[in-house]
Amino acid sequence: MRLKHIKLSGFKSFVDTTKVSVPTNLIGIVGPNGCGKSNIIDAIRWVMGESSAKTLRGDHMEDVIFNGSTVRKPVNRAYVELVFDNTDGSAPGSYAKYAEIAIRREIVREGGSKYFINRTHCRRKDIHDIFLGTGLGPRSYSIIEQGMVGRIVESKPEDLRVLIEEAAGISKYKERRRETENRIRHTRDNLSRVEDIIGELETQLRRLKRQANDAERYKKFKMEQRELDSRVKTIKWSALHSQVQERDIELERLQTEFESQVSEQRDVESRIEEMRQQQVELTEALNKVQAEYYGIGGEVAALEQSIEHTRVTRQQQQEEFKRLAEAEREATQNLALDQTRLGETEQHKLELTPIVEQLGGQYQKASDTFNKAEVDYQQWQEEWERLNRDAANPEKERDVQSARIEQQDRQIHH
Repeated sequence: MRLKHIKLSGFKSFVDTTKVSVPTNLIGIVGPNGCGKSNIIDAIRWVMGESSAKTLRGDHMEDVIFNGSTVRKPVNRAYVELVFDNTDGSAPGSYAKYAEIAIRREIVREGGSKYFINRTHCRRKDIHDIFLGTGLGPRSYSIIEQGMVGRIVESKPEDLRVLIEEAAGISKYKERRRETENRIRHTRDNLSRVEDIIGELETQLRRLKRQANDAERYKKFKMEQRELDSRVKTIKWSALHSQVQERDIELERLQTEFESQVSEQRDVESRIEEMRQQQVELTEALNKVQAEYYGIGGEVAALEQSIEHTRVTRQQQQEEFKRLAEAEREATQNLALDQTRLGETEQHKLELTPIVEQLGGQYQKASDTFNKAEVDYQQWQEEWERLNRDAANPEKERDVQSARIEQQDRQIHH
């Protein structure tokens, strides 16, 4: 089984689908630094089932997908496919019949990876089984990278033994032995579990037998109960049937009495209807009498109100006459008194006229004096404000000079 070519797409720097042919057993890949030589080795390790992102020089397994550049957008899917020539039929198991074996691994961003053998979905373990014992695997000695020889020379005896067994083809049988031992151990565990289950089932079987016996006894007692119930119900039915016949006779008697009472009720209803008609006629006559009575009562009330209104009006007129006579007498007295006061007022007015004229002259002088004082006060106020402004200028000059002195002191001190 020999590697024919490698097909990459979206894996690290291989954004476009790239096919690397391996025409002979000895081939070399050369190029400048950064051209992707190591990415081919990483692709082989990855498709073989490598699960460590650190081994593939990344932080996460999704880092193997092309993350984009200044001129290309990132992609969401990557795959690597190894095609082997199997014309000699050296492939193990059922794959020996295929002339060509294609191993493929795909990964989708945030979707995990899948494995395929000849376009058929498979497990990673199936790929490991194909290359078991051939020295080819994700971390085998067949893939030699920088520093690999030094690690092999300096490795511990246990690690060196693993490499030697892989080269000798023993690892395949050891892996099968380990799997067989695991299956035997699992089988023993299953047998012990089966024994426990058998013991549990035997316990349940004994309990189920007791329950079956109890069920048989229950069915027997249930049949006896049904027979007794049927007898009791027959006796109850007979008693109820006789009671029903007695009730039917009583019902017929009550029905006859009910019909007679209905006929009596109809007679009573006819008499009640006649009495209602008489009541309606009497009610109409009573309404007429009441209407006449209320009409006469209204006329009597109107006459009484008229008489009372006339009496009250007469009394008010008498009281108004008395009040007017008294008012005339008081007006005559007030008129005489007012005439006397009017004469006295005229005399007092003549006496106060010179005093009023004298006070008017004094008021005019006082007003002139007040106006002059107001003008003098305004002039004094303006003089006071000017003095305040003149007094503030020296203070400002003093503050400026003080600030200059303090600045000079600080400069001298510095």
